[in-house]
Amino acid sequence: MNEHEILPEGTPHIAPEAPIAPTVLMPGDPLRAQYIAENFLEGARQFNRVRGMLGFTGSYKGMQVSVMGSGMGIPSMGIYSYELFKQFGAKRILRLGTCGAYREDMELGDIVMAQASSTNSSWASQYELGGTFSAIPDFGLLEAAVATARRLRKRFVVGNTLCLDQFSRYHKTPQVWKPWVEMGIVAGDMEAFALYCNAAACGGRALAMFTVSDLRLKDLHMSVEERERALGSMIEVALESLL
Repeated sequence: MNEHEILPEGTPHIAPEAPIAPTVLMPGDPLRAQYIAENFLEGARQFNRVRGMLGFTGSYKGMQVSVMGSGMGIPSMGIYSYELFKQFGAKRILRLGTCGAYREDMELGDIVMAQASSTNSSWASQYELGGTFSAIPDFGLLEAAVATARRLRKRFVVGNTLCLDQFSRYHKTPQVWKPWVEMGIVAGDMEAFALYCNAAACGGRALAMFTVSDLRLKDLHMSVEERERALGSMIEVALESLL
């Protein structure tokens, strides 16, 4: 740490060893956060190692950017994104993950941008709204990501996504997502709903983007190696859209 840096007080989950930028990318896997830092950011410094949830801050074309793992599931994303917004001054958080796609015309490696996040979780009950909260991204971030994907000629889909509390392959009903597909859901993940709720509650801006790693209707899946290679397009779109 630079002796002139004044770092905020840590939490039980994040203990900053370096500054955290106002813009944060959040893959689920902390090792993927390290991969992004090492391959896309300049001068990256590690700011967190608590519980193995690695975080780094560097620059992309002169813009300060942090990248940190979120872990898996709504509760884990809920904790980390809340603390980044509330405790550490994050203004923009982009989730960069993988998803299962539910449309016949989609291919492995396609990018999905979550125009909204539906869920079977009770996460939003904490707000005591007395109704159903529609979890949506920041339009400016979504608009910029769409424009960037078009400019870079990447395959992408924008639509309503499903954020499940359970990993669907282990669910008692393996095709628990099927009724949701009949309502136009295009893909499923496990973190976006919590991120969108926290952004709304904390006055931040958020967008969830995914690379299609599984085609549910065709029973096709990326290998671990393919997942690593295929995420570059999504990462590029995310970073370029923030400039």
